[in-house]
Amino acid sequence: MSDHPSPTISLSNQVVVLDMASPFVVIGTLTGEDDHYYIIDDVDVHDLRDTSTTRELYVVETRRHGVRSNRKRALIRKSDVVGLSRLSDVLL
Repeated sequence: MSDHPSPTISLSNQVVVLDMASPFVVIGTLTGEDDHYYIIDDVDVHDLRDTSTTRELYVVETRRHGVRSNRKRALIRKSDVVGLSRLSDVLL
């Protein structure tokens, strides 16, 4: 266990965007984490294969109109995440 705080501590209880290595994007409230998983509440797990929308356009539209939750909680494996940011940091 590290003596250094997690770099995501400032994102706790914030609405975040997790860009996945797979064709999924996850948007919801980061409520916790452990060594292997992020805990995301009120979450939209969006499969980009189900739409013609690009990842960036989907995230921008979510920033404009709000998160369309389709799960109460999801555990997201950290090793599958390639990027993590606040939804409010997405530029319009």
